[in-house]
Amino acid sequence: MSLASLPSPLHATAPGASSRTVELCDVLTKAVRAAPSTEPAHRTADRVARGLAGFLDHRDLLAPAHLAPDPQRYRQHVLHVDPEGRFSLVALIWLPGQATPVHDHTTWCVVGTYRGTEEETSYRFTRHADGSSALEPVATTVNPPGTVTYLTPPGDIHLVRNGGDDLAVSLHVYGTDVRRHGSSIRRRYDLPV
Repeated sequence: MSLASLPSPLHATAPGASSRTVELCDVLTKAVRAAPSTEPAHRTADRVARGLAGFLDHRDLLAPAHLAPDPQRYRQHVLHVDPEGRFSLVALIWLPGQATPVHDHTTWCVVGTYRGTEEETSYRFTRHADGSSALEPVATTVNPPGTVTYLTPPGDIHLVRNGGDDLAVSLHVYGTDVRRHGSSIRRRYDLPV
C-alpha cells in the first residue's frame, strides 16, 4: 500500500472524502465504540456490517478520486482511520482479474461490495501425514453490489478477486489502524492448493 494513499494527518478522514463517506465514518465510529472491551470480535463485526450495509446503495458514497484503479494491481484508498486506532475504512478498487494473494488477518474485517462483483475463495490449512502442508479450497462466494460479509480470525484464510468484466469496488472495515500497522494481513500463504 502506498503511503500516498493514506490520509494525513495520521488519524483522519481522507482529504476530498465525500460528505456521505464522512457520514459513514460517524456511523462506524458509533458501532465500534458501542463494543465493550470484552465483546467477542464477531459481535463487533456484525454491528459494523449492519452500519455499512445502509450506505452501499448511495451513488455519492465515494469521491471520484477514491474510485481510481491501478492498472497493475488492486488499489487501496484509505478513507478513514479512527483517532483511537480501533478501525480503518479502506476502499479497494479492482480491475477485472485483479486479486489479493491468499492471506489471513490479524483482526476482524467487514466487507461491503459497492460496485461490480467481488469473488472470495476460502481455504482450510491442512497438514499431511508426511509433514507437508497445503491449502484446501472450502468455498467460493460471489458477492454482488449491496452484499456485506465479515470474517474473524482464526480460520479466515482467503483470496479475494474481481471475477467480473467490469470495475469492482468494495469497502473494507478493519478492526485495526492500517496507517500504523501497514495492513490487517497477518500472513500470506504460498502453499499448494
